[in-house]
Formats: sequence, C-alpha cells, structure tokens
Amino acid sequence: MNATLHVQTVFHLTGRPAGPLEAIDDLGLRPALLARYRDLTKLRYDFPLVLVEGGAFALPLTAIVNDLARDKAPAGPAGEALRKQLLHVERDIRRAAAAGVGGLLSAMWDVAVRRLTATGDPGLEEILRHAGTSIGVDGEVVDCDEKLPERLFAHAWRVTQREKAARTRADIDALIVKLSDILRADFVHSEAGRRPESLRATVGTRQQGLFDFNMMSRMLALGSPAGRLTDTRRRRIEWALSVLRGQRFFPAPGTEPYEFSFDTCRGAKHAFQERLPRMVELVKAMSIAELESDGRYDASRHDGYFEGFGENALSPQDTGIFPDYFVCLRGRPTGVASDTNLLELLSSGIPVKVLVETHDILEESSLGRGQFAFGVRSVQLASLAIGLGDTFILQSTSSNLPQLTERIRKGLTIASPALFSVYTATAAQSGDLPRYLVSAAAMQSRAFPAFTYDPTAGEGLASRFSLEDNPQPERDWPVARFDYADAALQRVAEDVAFTLADFAATDPRHASHFARVPHDGWNGHMIPVADWLRRPAGAGDHDVPCLLAVDGEDALQRLVVDDRLAQAARRCLENWHRLQELGGVHNSHAERLLARERATWEEEKRKEIEALSATGAPAAAPVAASGAAPAATAVAAAPAPEAEPERSPDEAYIETIRCSSCNECTQINDKMFSYNENKQAYIKDLKAGTYRQLVEAAESCQLGIIHPGKPLNAKEPGLEELLERAKPFL
Repeated sequence: MNATLHVQTVFHLTGRPAGPLEAIDDLGLRPALLARYRDLTKLRYDFPLVLVEGGAFALPLTAIVNDLARDKAPAGPAGEALRKQLLHVERDIRRAAAAGVGGLLSAMWDVAVRRLTATGDPGLEEILRHAGTSIGVDGEVVDCDEKLPERLFAHAWRVTQREKAARTRADIDALIVKLSDILRADFVHSEAGRRPESLRATVGTRQQGLFDFNMMSRMLALGSPAGRLTDTRRRRIEWALSVLRGQRFFPAPGTEPYEFSFDTCRGAKHAFQERLPRMVELVKAMSIAELESDGRYDASRHDGYFEGFGENALSPQDTGIFPDYFVCLRGRPTGVASDTNLLELLSSGIPVKVLVETHDILEESSLGRGQFAFGVRSVQLASLAIGLGDTFILQSTSSNLPQLTERIRKGLTIASPALFSVYTATAAQSGDLPRYLVSAAAMQSRAFPAFTYDPTAGEGLASRFSLEDNPQPERDWPVARFDYADAALQRVAEDVAFTLADFAATDPRHASHFARVPHDGWNGHMIPVADWLRRPAGAGDHDVPCLLAVDGEDALQRLVVDDRLAQAARRCLENWHRLQELGGVHNSHAERLLARERATWEEEKRKEIEALSATGAPAAAPVAASGAAPAATAVAAAPAPEAEPERSPDEAYIETIRCSSCNECTQINDKMFSYNENKQAYIKDLKAGTYRQLVEAAESCQLGIIHPGKPLNAKEPGLEELLERAKPFL
C-alpha cells in the first residue's frame, strides 16, 4: 500500500486526518449535485407558499403570479414588458421571505412594488399595484423554514374544520328554529299568550293604536284550540333547545368556543375525556330535536332509549360531526413509535390529527454503531401504520409539502386518526445552504423517505402503502447526471448517486466525518460511497469510500468518508430496503417465488428439448426466462426483436428498443419526446422543440441512446457550441 492510500485508509478507519488530508470545516463545501443551486431566490420553484382560504389552502407564489400574468399581460410581445415586471415583483417577495420577512401577500406585494419603482416610472407603479389588487387570493406568505410545518398544517386544519363546523352549525341552527317555532306556537295558544299585553308585543309600535287588544284577547279565548303541549313534552323541547343554544363545540357568536389545538398528546386526550359528557348531551339533544320537529317522537318508544343514552350509544357518525383535535409535537428528538402517549392517543378512537415535527435526523449519537439511525424511524413509523390499521399516516420533508396538498387534505378530513411526520432543517444544520435544499436532500438520500399509508385506499397493503413521492424509488439511491470540467478544461459527465453521506455533508456539524484529498492524491481506490456499499464482503479491502463535492469557488473536490458515517449509510440503505418491500418494490418474497418458477420452467424446457432431441425432432431455440414462460407446446423459435434500422448521422432519432423509461427526455420537452405503447421513448415531433433541447436530452440520457443529428433551424442561437456538444452522440 502506497503512502497516499495508507493515509486515506487510516482516516477512513479512525476518522483522524493526517498527512496531506485536510479537514473541511472552513472550505464551504457542498455535495456536487447541489453545486448549481447557489441562490434559490433567483429560481422559480414551489416556495414561498401563500396560505389561502378554501380548497387548496396553500398555493405557490409562482402559480399565483403565472395566473396573474395570463390575466393581465397581453399575449405575445405586447405583454412581455409587463410579464417581466411581474416576475421582478415575485423575485423581490421571494427574497424577502427567504430573509425571514413575513406578512400578507397583499402587503408584501405593495412593499415590493414601492421598492422596485422608487426611482422609476410612476405609471409602472400604478400598473403593478393595480395588478396586485387583481390577485384573487390573499394570505400569509411562508418560506421553507422550521416554522413551515406547524403553520401549514395548523392553517389547513383550521380551513377543513371551519368547513366541517359550518355544516354542523347550520343543522343546529335549523333545529333551534324548528323547536322555537313549536314553543312559540304553543305560547300563542296559551292563556298567557292571549293576554292583551302579550298580543300587543307581537305588533309593531306604529300599528298598536289600530287594535283593541282587550277585545282580541276575549275573542281568542272563545276559539282556543284544545290541543296544547303537555308539560312533559314542553320540558323536553325546552331542555333540547337550551343544550343546542349553550353548546361550545359549534358556538353562536358571543359564546366562548372550546379549544381543539394542543401541544401534547396528554392534553388532547384529557380535553376529549372531559368534554365527552357534553358530546353525549349534544347528540342526544339533536336527536330529540329532529324527532320533535318532525312530529315523530313517541314517548312509549323513545323515553326509555334516551333515558339510558350514554357514551356507548355514540356511533362513529355521531362523533364524526364534532371538531377534530389537532396536536403539534415540535422537534421530536426520539422515534415516534416509542412515544407511548402518542400510541395511546392514536389507538383511543379520538378524532385527532397529529403533526410530529422533526428538526434533526443527524444526531451525533445516531452515527455510532448499534444506535438508532435515520431510516430506523421511518421503518418504525411504517410498522406503526400497519399495526394501528385505521390510522392515516403521511411522512415527508417540508420541501415536498406543496406537492402533497391533496393528501394532506385527505388526512385532515378522514374519519380516522391521522399522523403527519415532517422533517425540516434548521439554520444550525444548513450552514450556508437554503433549508429547502437540505430538507429535499433528506428525502433524496433516503435519510427521511416519504410515504403514505391510507387505510381507506383499499383492502391490501399494496393499495394502502405508497412510496411514490420518493425520487427513483426502485433504486438504492437516486442517480443524476453531473457535468464538470476536468484539469484540461474538457467537459466530463458522469452519473452520481446521492447517498446518506451526501446529506451528512450538508450539515456543518458533521464535517469531522470527511477529509479533503488534494488533487495529486486522487487514485482508483477512492470509489463512490454507493459503489463501496455494493462491494461483496472481503472485496477491495484497500478501497475507501468517497464523494464528490464543490467548494465556494465551484472547484471539484473529493472527500474521504470515515467508517462511522459509511456504516450509518449502510444501515440507512437496509432500512430503505425494508420500506421498499412494504411498498412492493423489490419484494423479496415475490422475487424468490419468481426465481423458483423460473427454475421450474427452465428445467421443464430442458427436459422437453432433450426429449425432442432423442426423437430427432427439431428443438426449439433456447428462450431467456422472463418470469412468464411461453406455452409448453411452443417449439418454434421466437422471432428476434426488430433491430434498429441504419440511420444517417444527420438524422435525429432515439434507439427506442433500448429505452429504460427514465423520463429524462420527456421532462425536458414532452411534446418533442413521447412514449410508445411499451413506455419507451421516441421523437414524436422534431419541430416541437429546439436543437438545444435535443442535445440536453442526449446529455441527460443515462443509456446514451438519444442522437441529436443536425439542427433543423440553422438560425438557432448557440449552434456552434451545441454542435460540439452533440458530437459524442452522433
């Protein structure tokens, strides 16, 4: 072992840098795949969000400005100037939100307009201000910071609860009116109701002089109907009416409502138990009111039933009309499944929605051997979901929440309990990286995978459990193309996996787990972490895991990863594999069954060929098993797949039969590129895009099967550079 490799191996095994290796504390490094994202305020993406009322409850500022530009800016060149100005206002608001400034969108819009037009055209200020007043929504502007989960979920919970309360309050108001009418009609026909002063009170002040109320009282007494409310029925109606008017679950204006938002599981459970008798009372009153208002109350049948009406009489439909309890558990340092109070709350039958905020999934203790690590919590939570059965569970990072508004609404409106587990990076963990990027990196690296468990989605786990929000869920680690210039300033492109070690590199607290290797120390024994973890046991004992990073000057660096972090990455990957199995990805039971069936089919085929050979009959050509064997009687060789025709290097085309359906090209331009019936890509319309998009698609294709050919538009800007970039793919 040479001296350079020896130093690198020593650091990997001990975590102590020596010789030419350097600590990275002050180098401003970040994972290579994050190199292009220096200032997110210059990009249009999902943040900041605007918390609005109504169905969506949260809208990206980008979407709001897009709608505004469509409505206010004329199509084509005539509206280009206004569109640019609207984008300037959007960027200013995004910068303010990233700096921690909050407030209503309308107020932040006005501030941004004043700032951008302070020394400019007054007419432009008027136009932009008028455009701001035309925005159809308003609400708090929130960025992707540690306060986002609670603000977003609390707002969404209030929106859904208001909708629910409005329906129940309308039912209660209608019952109050009906019962009041019954009592009023009974009073009118009573002796007290026929008194002159009572009759005078029913007529307006201006008209009182037109009537002789004494004579009216005597006349009504002569024609008084015999049918009156019995004392028992009147008391029953008056009791129900007093309960409906005095209840605090859906109070009328002026009545103090109950509080349904808590910061502990115990507080929510105690409040529910304390209010349970009032819930029973309200359900009983509403049931009596409905029977009385419809004239269906039968004392012989219903008196006994309502006399014994208690907690056990409440049905799920009865409890479903009441507000749900909201619990926010902030910055949980331990695994969710180990919280006894939380488990008791979720399994108690209480209509509760729980938000568990996690701000740190890289505690130093978790990097030690034998300690719970990042992915363990996700597996615990998934197991918890399956164990509880009827609890809706959603786990995600804060960066992904704008994509999940429909699922959040589903969890908040579902009749069963719901648990939301969200990770958000704090400023201490992010260093100079935006917290949005660090939160996104947690999901990318499998440190905090996203998943949903919906008990109403179907009967089986395959229907209920979903990993679809994770990038490339079929892979161990997401892989992306990374382009850089080498020492000779030549373009180099390679596929780079984003692992747990990359995520740890975003956290300055864990700089000690990395050491920078000078360029003259780079060697073939430094292999990417993902490849190092795939090595067979005992193979490549002298190899050390490393990752690519860039410094503040965008210079490429290679970092050796110590063994503690490498082993933590291994445990994280193992836990990701468990989640994959729950989500039906690379299910070991299914793969074992498939292998057994394949072996059985191959053995039967071998015997069939031997039997045919013994009789002198022509044998069928061997067929590669693919999980579904052809009919046993088929002996003719299967036709070979159609080969790609010879192509001119000037022609743009895709080797369709080799396509792996990675979506890279369709994400660039889904009008130029499309999928055939086998979900394999082909060029649908060459005129629907640019030559630049063709070249970019070729560069991003993991299999190198896109050939851009020659450009159709000889006047397209930058063709000289694009033709040079296209050469490797012609």
